[in-house]
Amino acid sequence: MAMTARGLRGTDYIGVGVGAIIEDDRGRVFLARRGPKAKNERGLWEFPGGSVEFGERLADALRREIHEEYGVEIVVGELLDVVDHLLPEEGQHWVSPTYLCRIVSGTPTIREPEKCSEIGWFAPAQVPRELTAISRENLENYVRLLARPGTRR
Repeated sequence: MAMTARGLRGTDYIGVGVGAIIEDDRGRVFLARRGPKAKNERGLWEFPGGSVEFGERLADALRREIHEEYGVEIVVGELLDVVDHLLPEEGQHWVSPTYLCRIVSGTPTIREPEKCSEIGWFAPAQVPRELTAISRENLENYVRLLARPGTRR
């Protein structure tokens, strides 16, 4: 967890994270399983993302995190939702906007195996049940978006 002059982000004060629902041309979404040294919710699947640094724009942070962790370039699209990511058992509180994204260059690979143990593409109806708290809420909102009349993805 990032230590700043003010303490630990997400623990000593509310942290800001940003997430991506990365879609492919087949209607699948990209998920990553959190590794043994992840900040929280280890072993669960998630829509990827990460922390926003001071002075960094949300979309820039998201592009940076996805490139650092998976080696791909993404285009950041529309905002899906903003979720309070409350983890009382871990003493953490994050606020996390999640965006709809697409890969524009590269193929995802695990570049930080201590933070991520597995990656995969899944149809929304076949996403693993073992999701992080925020990813469960993101998935519900994403499925709701797909069900809207006139929504093409």
